[in-house]
Amino acid sequence: MIEEGKPLFLQIAEQIEDSILDGSLPEETQAPSTNELAGFYRINPATAAKGVAMLTDKGVLYKRRGIGMFVAAGAKDLLLGERRAAFADRYIDPLLAEARTLGLGADDLAALLRERAAHTAQSAQPAQPAQATQTEGKNPA
Repeated sequence: MIEEGKPLFLQIAEQIEDSILDGSLPEETQAPSTNELAGFYRINPATAAKGVAMLTDKGVLYKRRGIGMFVAAGAKDLLLGERRAAFADRYIDPLLAEARTLGLGADDLAALLRERAAHTAQSAQPAQPAQATQTEGKNPA
């Protein structure tokens, strides 16, 4: 999970966010402690605490005194909103700029997306086994 070039505390925060988004860490459930995170990832507890603090500052986690950190109500929606905005900034805005350069309008882009989505869905389906010409184990009548 640890990748070079990206601060560890950001990676810890993103991992927790991913767990909230995929449902493995539901809202109002206890989040892993900084010591658990530090032990699991073999990092300094202060580094793990920095990632947790970042999520607390964003309102994704909150502290129950004497118990630990918990996922806030509405955290999933908050994270989805952030990720959608980042997706638009990173992918949609450049796509629209290139589309304008090519003279493509919104309808053209929508048609291209539908076409590519259909193609991707077809290629993701498992191949069907070839049908045998004769039923196995039975003699033709």
